[in-house]
Amino acid sequence: MISMEEAQQSTSCQKIGFSPWWMFTFFITILKKLHAKVARLFTKLKKIAEDDPRRVYHSFKVGLALTLVSIFYYVTPLFNGFGSSCMWAVLTVVVVMEFTVGATLGKGLNRTLATVLAGSLALGAHHLADLCGEKMEPILLGILVFILASAATFSRFIPRVKKRYDYGVTIFILTFSLVAVSSYRVDEVIPLAHQRASTIAVGVATCLCTTFFVFPVWAGEDLHKLTATNLEKLACFLQGLGDDYFQDKAKKENKVGEKKDYFQSYKSVLNSKPTEESLANFAKWEPGHNGFGFRHPWNQYLKIGASTRRCAYSTEALSAFLTACDSKPKPDPNDEVRTKIRSACAEMSSESAKALSDLASSIRTMSAPTLARQHMAAASAAAEKLKAVLLNDSGSVAEIVHVATIGAILVEIVNCEHEIVGTVEELARLAGFRRAEAVNEAPVKPGNEEQCPSVVITIV
Repeated sequence: MISMEEAQQSTSCQKIGFSPWWMFTFFITILKKLHAKVARLFTKLKKIAEDDPRRVYHSFKVGLALTLVSIFYYVTPLFNGFGSSCMWAVLTVVVVMEFTVGATLGKGLNRTLATVLAGSLALGAHHLADLCGEKMEPILLGILVFILASAATFSRFIPRVKKRYDYGVTIFILTFSLVAVSSYRVDEVIPLAHQRASTIAVGVATCLCTTFFVFPVWAGEDLHKLTATNLEKLACFLQGLGDDYFQDKAKKENKVGEKKDYFQSYKSVLNSKPTEESLANFAKWEPGHNGFGFRHPWNQYLKIGASTRRCAYSTEALSAFLTACDSKPKPDPNDEVRTKIRSACAEMSSESAKALSDLASSIRTMSAPTLARQHMAAASAAAEKLKAVLLNDSGSVAEIVHVATIGAILVEIVNCEHEIVGTVEELARLAGFRRAEAVNEAPVKPGNEEQCPSVVITIV
């Protein structure tokens, strides 16, 4: 029989919901949550790898470089030659190895030159302080450390030094301070400095060999492709705008509910400035490769990027206006004015998109643009046509303000694109892009654009 005490415990356990399966159920729930989190983590990692497989290659390259420099620590003859300073080679690989060739080369040269220069000055400062006697030695070393560290730190505020040599200046301050201070207590300073400089050189050489010959990633190529991609994104928006907003009413009704992907295509262009500046800075360190010379005009890409962003800002204003007006009833102007405005806006949008596409294609193929000027001339003519419509039909402006506002922003976009065409043509001249001569097989008659003949591109 069950005692009174056991019955009370059983009743108590039932009241609090305790059962023999409770711990098992709790454990299974924890395992399911853990499995879901691990699955999400692997999904994110897979997406990162699929977005850019070069990230996987870079990870293996870093592991390979660290394995190679570790040999100096594992092999006894090499360790005896460098001593415990072999660890500096490992630290150098961890610090210097970057994603692109230009970034790795820039950091490696900065570290090597700064170490050699700072070590030489520190040894000279030690020798000079040693000549002044035992009492004056620490005082003179402290003064020299203060002067050089202050001067080097102030140089980091210079824009050119900050952009290209900031890491080298930091290593210079660190190396000079360490060698100068340690020289007061260490007798054999020169062998110690030689070992550390040698191991740092070994680490830098390992990084450069790995990043040059194992799946190299060139910053210059990335900047080149990014510039062309940004132009294509703007062209996609303008082309989608022409197809969606300035078409016949019957065609527009058939597209109701469709997702307007082109509305988001230009977003990344607005925030591309830091990436472009970083890639341009790294590209300047890279040697000639894949058609890019050592003195390739990388700064011109920054000018193209600045002009592209100015055009993207106008695009952002146009997109915001269209989004705000989607939920409001739109004015219904008379058929004649509406047709004229729609025709002018559609032509501006279409010709601007074609011009940007031609510029992007010329950058990708490294050939001079051929049709961009023609498309821009057609877009400018459409802009003048729109202005004439607005002036001649001033009595209907109140009815057509919606489409007229879109047209006014398109006119500003056309003006920005003229600047983009100029910067791309300047890049083609400075970089020596191959010239292309466009030959039309037959003249195009006004109003007969649908029967436009093909264009033969002859590469000279």
